[in-house]
Amino acid sequence: MRSVNRTTGWDFLNNLSSESSLSRLPLIRDGCSFSLIRISDRTLNGNATVSPRVTTHVVIIGAYGSAGVAVAQELADEEGVELTLVDDGDPGGGLCILRGCMPSKDVLSAGEHRFEARHDHRLDGVPEVDLEKVVTTKDDHVETFAEHRRAAVRELARRDDVTFYHRTARFVDDHTVAVGDREVEADYVVVATGSTVNVPDLNGLDEVDYVTSADVLDATEFPDSGVVMGFGYVGLEMVPYLSEAAGMDLTVIEHDDYPLDEADEPFRETILDLYREEFDVEVLTNTHEQSVEPIGESSVESDGDGGTSGEEGIRLHVTRRDQHETVEADQLFLFTGRRPEVENVGLENTALDPGPDWVRDTMQASDDDRIFVVGDANGREPILHVAKEQGFVAAENVLRHRDGEELREYHNVHHHVIFSGLGVYPYARVGVSEGALAAEDRDYVAVTRQASSDGVFKTKDVPRGLAKLVVDAEDGTVLGYQGLHYDADTMAKTMQVVVETEMDVREIPDRAYHPTTPEILDGLFRDAKAKLE
Repeated sequence: MRSVNRTTGWDFLNNLSSESSLSRLPLIRDGCSFSLIRISDRTLNGNATVSPRVTTHVVIIGAYGSAGVAVAQELADEEGVELTLVDDGDPGGGLCILRGCMPSKDVLSAGEHRFEARHDHRLDGVPEVDLEKVVTTKDDHVETFAEHRRAAVRELARRDDVTFYHRTARFVDDHTVAVGDREVEADYVVVATGSTVNVPDLNGLDEVDYVTSADVLDATEFPDSGVVMGFGYVGLEMVPYLSEAAGMDLTVIEHDDYPLDEADEPFRETILDLYREEFDVEVLTNTHEQSVEPIGESSVESDGDGGTSGEEGIRLHVTRRDQHETVEADQLFLFTGRRPEVENVGLENTALDPGPDWVRDTMQASDDDRIFVVGDANGREPILHVAKEQGFVAAENVLRHRDGEELREYHNVHHHVIFSGLGVYPYARVGVSEGALAAEDRDYVAVTRQASSDGVFKTKDVPRGLAKLVVDAEDGTVLGYQGLHYDADTMAKTMQVVVETEMDVREIPDRAYHPTTPEILDGLFRDAKAKLE
């Protein structure tokens, strides 16, 4: 067992005389040896003193994920910090690599190629998607990505002051973590356990088989029809794949008038039309699920995470604009989002209560300032780059707290991308929306441009979509961008720089290379400048 320090503050050291010869004090817990290590003595003005620096032991639960590994990499080079990294992932690699961002883009690309071929009249015939090859290619790529992450953790663990356990971890008390059959005492604990599928509380759901996004990524065959619950980020990405690559007839349940809650209304209207017209998806708006039941029996079993399998189909009971309706399909798909995975880490043995505002902007738990919660586990904003940045801030704040310094809060500019429309028509938002500015009664200028206004989108046969820019009416500062068009995902990086550096739109050159898709940004810049004059 690695040496740890269970001293709470510096009182223990301060009570030692400066002449004390403190090199190693053994501590025993359950047959495992621990020790306090004095890093060094130093001489000031000829007087020997004891350095007030002891080893600070940090345990990271969930070391393979983007947030956890970010904390580890930031702290690994810090003098006087000892790390215990724990993750039971099999195979390890983190959600984004194994079942999220990367594999989904891999399979979406197959549907994207078919979609583009289907819409280009210059090409003869529509190619068939070989789902076996899609999944094999995806698996090969994912294994490469995951091995890269595992190698990074192994490299950290080669250091003398870093230990990695491929085990499950649970809190025994506020600062003691059980790792397998060991108990590890820590000065700080970082919880980076990610998220799990959010299964709604729906009557009858435990009696039917359902399929999640992870199942879709591994599937090489699909039934003829499906009903989809959940039309947020996951649904907007998975639904076109099921339609285009799997050839399914789909009915989607949407609770509101339109999907895409964070967007201004024109984008919400456009994406609904896009899915209905380009992917032939039936979207039932203003509809709410009431119950679900199986229909008959079948010899075909699914790999979903639901209850009984082998049913012939499902019947979903819904209310649509206060009227009762039923929807029948071969398969139920649950794209109902994710929730923090904190139920299995023993929080009941700590002071932590994972409810609203249970994690501060410093990434500290509100109920214990020596426990930090980062990434999807804190439920604040389940986005990969946000998780990494939270990890960096948590690492910094562990050191600041140890040294008695003021902690830094984490705040970020809104920067989201949804790979909607198979990535052919992605949605991106950076900064604030016009709706948010209007709600604040702020003085602003908004300009909108259709993708079809720029010829390059027509030449690439992707004429649908639009973009919007909002700027401060007084000083011209760019406040936000939204795009639902081809290449909007890549333009989000440009607009991130513009928004985060608070650039004046009048100082931004409008000279994208012609003809390229960023000319849509030039049009927005010009229109905004004209409105400010």
